[in-house]
Amino acid sequence: MLGQVALVTGSTRGIGKAIAIEFLMKGANVVINGRAKQVPEWLTEWGNHVHYIAGEVQESEQASRLVEETLTTFGRLDVLVNNAGITQDKLLMRMTQDDFNQVIQVNLTGTFNMIQASTSYFLKQKSGSIINLTSVVGLTGNAGQANYAASKAGVIGLTKSVARELASRNIRCNAIAPGYIETEMTASLSDKVKNEVKNQIPLKKFGQPRDVAEVAYFLAKQNYVTGQVINIDGGMVMQ
Repeated sequence: MLGQVALVTGSTRGIGKAIAIEFLMKGANVVINGRAKQVPEWLTEWGNHVHYIAGEVQESEQASRLVEETLTTFGRLDVLVNNAGITQDKLLMRMTQDDFNQVIQVNLTGTFNMIQASTSYFLKQKSGSIINLTSVVGLTGNAGQANYAASKAGVIGLTKSVARELASRNIRCNAIAPGYIETEMTASLSDKVKNEVKNQIPLKKFGQPRDVAEVAYFLAKQNYVTGQVINIDGGMVMQ
């Protein structure tokens, strides 16, 4: 990826941060995105190879601004990683319309907005790699996550549709479906819950953010893979 440019949404921490660092380590210039106005301190060590843009992907105008500022800063865009996402977990009978709509808007509509905003440039360039972060619950469903599972299942359908629509212009679109990865989210689980979850995973352990980042790098540089959903889940979902 030496000299290429990647835009990674929701990349100030967790999986998004790991993907951004993986790309930086491979010589790419990377645009980091998050909600906070303040630039994350960890970016300083990467100098001019990294640029931070605050923005909400569920707002189409802000999504367009993210792409435009990326092009203004680095002059090109080669890889778009749609990682921004939220959860509002509740049992179905307690889930409000706002709980459902907010998750759909960020996770699914936000992904659509970013793809739409970048596609005009990719079409002119006649190349590009789009990588969407979905989840294994988008494949299996999960109690208490009707909104999240619906949004991530939608990302899978969106990924395959975009892959078919843009393949003739050498634009690839794939998805990564993480299972349980050691992040701030899983750190909040009790030891009892963690052990119960690990017993459901054939490899009997949680994954690391870099496990996902390495697959994102593979998809970014691979020229003959499109429309695929790659599970990073220790064997939880076997199709």
